[in-house]
Amino acid sequence: MRIEIAAFFLTAAVAHAGTVTPDFATVPVSPHVYDGGWEHFVGGGVAVFDCNGDALPDAYVAGGSNPAQLFVNTSSQTLSFQVQTPPVLALDHVTGAYPIDIDSDGMMDLAILRVGPDILMRGQPDCAFVPFEGIGFQSGDHWTTGFSATWEKGQTLPTLAFGTYVDRTAPDGPFEACDATLLYRPNGGTYGAPRHLRPGYCALSLLFSDWARTGRPDLRVSNDRHYYVRDGQEQLWAMEPDPRLYTAEEGWQPYAIWGMGIASRDLTGDGFPEVYLTSMGDQKFQVFDPASGGPTWRDATYERGTTAHRPHTGTDGRPSTGWHAQFGDVNNDGRDDIFVAKGNVEQMPDAAMDDPNTLLVQGPDGRFTETARAAGVGSMAKSRGGALTDLNNDGRLDLIVVNRGAPMEVFQNQTTGGNWTLVAVTQDRHNREAAGAFIELSSPTGQHVREITIGGGHASGIAGYHHFGLAGSDPVRVRVIWPDGMASDWIESEANRIIEIHR
Repeated sequence: MRIEIAAFFLTAAVAHAGTVTPDFATVPVSPHVYDGGWEHFVGGGVAVFDCNGDALPDAYVAGGSNPAQLFVNTSSQTLSFQVQTPPVLALDHVTGAYPIDIDSDGMMDLAILRVGPDILMRGQPDCAFVPFEGIGFQSGDHWTTGFSATWEKGQTLPTLAFGTYVDRTAPDGPFEACDATLLYRPNGGTYGAPRHLRPGYCALSLLFSDWARTGRPDLRVSNDRHYYVRDGQEQLWAMEPDPRLYTAEEGWQPYAIWGMGIASRDLTGDGFPEVYLTSMGDQKFQVFDPASGGPTWRDATYERGTTAHRPHTGTDGRPSTGWHAQFGDVNNDGRDDIFVAKGNVEQMPDAAMDDPNTLLVQGPDGRFTETARAAGVGSMAKSRGGALTDLNNDGRLDLIVVNRGAPMEVFQNQTTGGNWTLVAVTQDRHNREAAGAFIELSSPTGQHVREITIGGGHASGIAGYHHFGLAGSDPVRVRVIWPDGMASDWIESEANRIIEIHR
């Protein structure tokens, strides 16, 4: 194993015992709008990844009926972007995209979700792309709204899952016309026809996660109850040779929500990921119960103050509609926070029209407090996808939000205080970005465990550095549990540095 360490430094920060309200500034960018007819009421994602090798993450943004655009990152201390979309990426009817190095050549590729055939694009130098050839991937005419990927044992290509929404051709649709989830398992170096995971309940988010730490990721599916067939619910597929749904007898707790997005992160320090699920009506925070011996998550929404079920400002008291959700430590105090993109589906009278985005900051007692308005990110646009990520490698998480019928927004995090570490994980083999691995970071504030996944959110994915807020400036120790279960050596590093762990 070879380890390379580079460093970027911030002004020395003072740890705060309480909660620091984050501070974001709006960044001017070229206007980009996700829009279109009813097929684009959902979707509206962004893929964030470095496409030109300068270590700054770029952004490929869905446009719906408008062409998708590539925003190349030109930031220094201040965030800035230039639109440089190659013609092959200027596609219409794009609902979202996820970065993934499919062929493990060190250049990030794209899984592009569409109303129509989905497309796998192979990354080339300097943000150029070409359609993948020679791997046999064929997509039908679907309305795709979710994606996740993992590498199963013995495979050089990833297993791909595409979540589809309503069958647009169903004569009696859209109600009770949900399409199946599509599973592409490689056979050697090629893909065959996808397996249809049924029943399908209009998936809006998918996530492969090794929830039990056994080395086998299973597939979680969040479904939109608005178009449920009878007995529709959330799903967890056991990725056995013949995939099957987990049952209540095994510990799975059946429940039904208007599921929009999935976020996953270990918040309890036990090494197992919790989940945050967005919906139309309220949001669900669920804590994993390792004592059950099965796939059991127990609701802690009210206990932790994470309902975010109504607008936190204004006079519209109707229920909120949540879309993209993501964990991240926005004030670098060593505690993960939660961002939720919100917005009415279109003109649904039972849901809030003035529905600002949510930023829940975690306090020392584990409860969350709404701070979006004070932080400057409480947009009233109809938000959909997003990305909470460090856009200029200064150790602070910035924010991109894609809006329906309104321009995309970019916010620069200028919060003072706190400390951080950015961790890059790669390996010289298939699955170069080590999906399915766990990063373990030990600091005076406790143990932080991070699963590396591809998927989740709402039509939006991120590849690149893994950010850890640290609070204090004491040295930290970091290691990686690789997907095959082997562990790297512990690496000790000072705070406020970028650590590269390469296998």
